[in-house]
Amino acid sequence: MTIDTTNRMDLVFQQLKEQGRTALIPFLTVGDPDLETTLAIIHELEAAGADILELGVPYSDPLADGPVIQRASARALKGRVHIRTCMETALKARQAGSKLPFILFTYYNPVLQMGLDTFFTELTKHEISGLIIPDLPVEESEDMRQRSREAGVNLIPLVAPTSSERIAKIVSGASGFVYCVSSLGVTGERASFHTGVDEFIASVRQATDLPVAVGFGISTAEQVARFATICDGVVVGSAIVRKVEDVIPLLDNPDTRSEGLLQIREFVTQLKSEK
Repeated sequence: MTIDTTNRMDLVFQQLKEQGRTALIPFLTVGDPDLETTLAIIHELEAAGADILELGVPYSDPLADGPVIQRASARALKGRVHIRTCMETALKARQAGSKLPFILFTYYNPVLQMGLDTFFTELTKHEISGLIIPDLPVEESEDMRQRSREAGVNLIPLVAPTSSERIAKIVSGASGFVYCVSSLGVTGERASFHTGVDEFIASVRQATDLPVAVGFGISTAEQVARFATICDGVVVGSAIVRKVEDVIPLLDNPDTRSEGLLQIREFVTQLKSEK
């Protein structure tokens, strides 16, 4: 594996490997409940020990997302948050001192509407390290992979337990890391995972020398610790988005805003407690 020394994400994975640690990768819907609060939450996630951050672009038809993230997208869309807004939020967080590598999680339609040339120019300008497009199949991704390489942005593929013989093809053009989907279906908190998930992750490891992360459904410290033993990164999405949703009444009140932010930080801190 060749490390791109200009990409923050690659450097983080290299450092974590040297330290024998697993990356904690939270997911956050940008603009939920508003952009100012998103910037404050990014600060709290970093303070809680996040290593890399997925910034979700709100979308009206999020095929890979369950009801928790769908509701977050709906709230953000009411605030007219769009893909360019999300990039601007990443840059504002960087200018405010964040050192986290940012991954833009978006569906393909907003990318297409922006135009690929403009999209990759903006990714670079706004210091985005990685890109996940869940509805872009590998068979149609060559142009995106080429553009990503030229821009120095990691295009991260999703690999599901049902990918079977397609795993090698999916990971062959990957960069950054390979995202293993722990369960069938959409995102959402789960008490159990796909039968054979350990064997599935092992098969992905055999197919690539990139770091391997797992997500979809991981929501507790015990689950993070369980997957940290077999993966290089663990993604927690719906559980954090639900926590944000739960404390919106606190965040909306200036007198209790700091308490709401503290609860989010403490929730994420607890996720690392058994790692």
